[in-house]
Amino acid sequence: MRVFGVDPGSARTGYGCIDLRDSGHRVVICGVLSVPAKIPFPDKLKSLHDGLAELLAQHQPDVVAVEDLFYAKNARSALKLGHVRGVLLLAAASAGIPIAEYTPTEVKKAVVGFGRAEKHQVREMVTLLLGMTELPSPLDVSDALAVAVCHAHAQGPQSQIKAATPATPGGPLSWRNYRPESQGS
Repeated sequence: MRVFGVDPGSARTGYGCIDLRDSGHRVVICGVLSVPAKIPFPDKLKSLHDGLAELLAQHQPDVVAVEDLFYAKNARSALKLGHVRGVLLLAAASAGIPIAEYTPTEVKKAVVGFGRAEKHQVREMVTLLLGMTELPSPLDVSDALAVAVCHAHAQGPQSQIKAATPATPGGPLSWRNYRPESQGS
């Protein structure tokens, strides 16, 4: 399975694509989509959309994992980040790629084991988990790779439990919805 992780940002959007294998995960590509600060915001959105669409077409992931919104320092920042997330989600949806969303706390817990981990701790664990020889930089890149790793970890138990059923048809799987198969009784 190939997972494309995205850490949305209006100045820099981090991305990281990993292949999941039985022997471990492998980084396919990682980096940032940057837009000039001086261009109008609608042009920034178009640039981010087009950049992600091109990366998705080039690397053909099975799923796109995106970091969900968290609180922002002010409403204007939250609104801008919401717009950025919207065009990034549109790029994935337009490519017909399934999308998974994770909160920053879920990502940190999946990668570090602690939901309030600091960014440098996330970067260190991503480096170890993915067998990277250098620390991913800037932090937007390690955050995007962490989102991809989070999705990989979220899929682990679910892929082994064939009897799990979604709460709603086509909905996400959860341990709360696990129904064991009858054992031939």
